[in-house]
Amino acid sequence: MSPNQAPSLAVQDPAGERAGRDAEPAVRLRALRKAFGPVTAVDGVDLDIAQGEFFSMLGPSGSGKTTVLRMIAGFELPTSGTVELAGRDVSTLAPFQRDVNTVFQDYALFPHMNVLANVEYGLRVKRVPRAQRRERALEALRTVRLEDFAGRKPSQLSGGQRQRVALARALVNRPRVLLLDEPLGALDLKLRQAMQVELKQIQREVGITFVFVTHDQDEALTMSDRIAVFNNGAIEQVGSPVEVYERPASAFVAGFVGTSNLLSGPAAEQVIGRRGIYSIRPEKIRIDADLAVPAQAGETSATGAVTSVVYAGATVRYEVSLDAGGQLSVVRPNEGPAADALRLDGSRVRLVWRDEHSFRVAAGS
Repeated sequence: MSPNQAPSLAVQDPAGERAGRDAEPAVRLRALRKAFGPVTAVDGVDLDIAQGEFFSMLGPSGSGKTTVLRMIAGFELPTSGTVELAGRDVSTLAPFQRDVNTVFQDYALFPHMNVLANVEYGLRVKRVPRAQRRERALEALRTVRLEDFAGRKPSQLSGGQRQRVALARALVNRPRVLLLDEPLGALDLKLRQAMQVELKQIQREVGITFVFVTHDQDEALTMSDRIAVFNNGAIEQVGSPVEVYERPASAFVAGFVGTSNLLSGPAAEQVIGRRGIYSIRPEKIRIDADLAVPAQAGETSATGAVTSVVYAGATVRYEVSLDAGGQLSVVRPNEGPAADALRLDGSRVRLVWRDEHSFRVAAGS
């Protein structure tokens, strides 16, 4: 490999086999169910994950997302339903019989081995010749930008560097699907944000399907091609980050992915003019201290009183108790003097937003 050539860990396949298998989803789940005694952790999940996709499974603790990941990996067997990888039913196969690798939150690096030996370990178990496994391990370390750290022990690395070693150890086996079980959870905020960008870049370079489990909405929105939002063992919505955020399918999705206002009952009927539950994102709302300014065509408005003002540096959040009942949060950029933003506390205001930003949602589970 020349010094200027980008390393490649793309899965190697004969051309004919590759073409046929790429027509199938990388992962296909059908009627997938998992029960632990009387508790149903996963209840009838159907899902297709495309080849080369960065796919996130997002949800709160206990929503079933990690159990689904473990069934894809083979660490748990389904109570019923099927798991397919590239068109092959692997529902009853052991983990080592599946073309996947998993990166865990705790990384599980061997402390007595240096970085290079850790990355080589899986190839040693597979009895790959020494020269070949050394070449592939160094290639994997170049992919995660750690080739200069090959001789260090895990204890000599930062949290982000250990995370990248675990990623290299998984990539070196050239799996068709890489499963990531909340791998950024142990990192501090700044490092986690940096690793989000780096993980997405690495995924694009290697071209492997990434299935990422997280409870962090920002991680899912930042990195994913598509997101499945889990709740109570089922999927409430699958879509791109824009679709899930801008067009939530249920009240649960609206509240879990980002911050959302929900108007319902008499308040919705009076303000929006229709029955149902409506989601309005706080950043879509304009706040005006001049109550005489009417809404324009295509806009919805409501009056109320500011009950609190939260100064958060780059943004200011207002809580407004509506005259029609209910409460709306408003977020706007901190564009002027802080005193001007804080002065609205206790004021009567008018809230205005575009009609299309009132999005009707299902009640959800």
